Amino acid sequence: MTEAPEWVDEHGRVLFDVFAQACTSRSTLEHITGRWGILAMAALYDGTFRFNALRRRVSGVSEKMLAQTLQALERDGFVLREAQPTIPPKVEYSLTPRGRRTAELLVALIRDVEGQMPDVLTANEEYDTRRSEA
Repeated sequence: MTEAPEWVDEHGRVLFDVFAQACTSRSTLEHITGRWGILAMAALYDGTFRFNALRRRVSGVSEKMLAQTLQALERDGFVLREAQPTIPPKVEYSLTPRGRRTAELLVALIRDVEGQMPDVLTANEEYDTRRSEA
């Protein structure tokens, strides 16, 4: 009889809880939903990018932060890095099937937020007015 993986209990239930401080799912969620993770994933939803093209698409990200973000997402299995042995090396990034499924949800969230921005700006103004009057 083979032993069950450590993330499955004796009844076959998965034991991940993002609200538990030590749960590994929390760091994965941070990689995806961090400022640069969500933007990189959403950009890659549009297709395959070379590093500098992706950096231009995700305006404002430093080379170092984008590299770290892509490494974390690659390690988690959301991003595929393909290096071609040419001179200079040609490296392309794309989403894995898991990454594509997750990016679809992130893109929906982004579109929802963008669609609500007129109301958000109104709420900001109302909040700022209330705070300045207090």
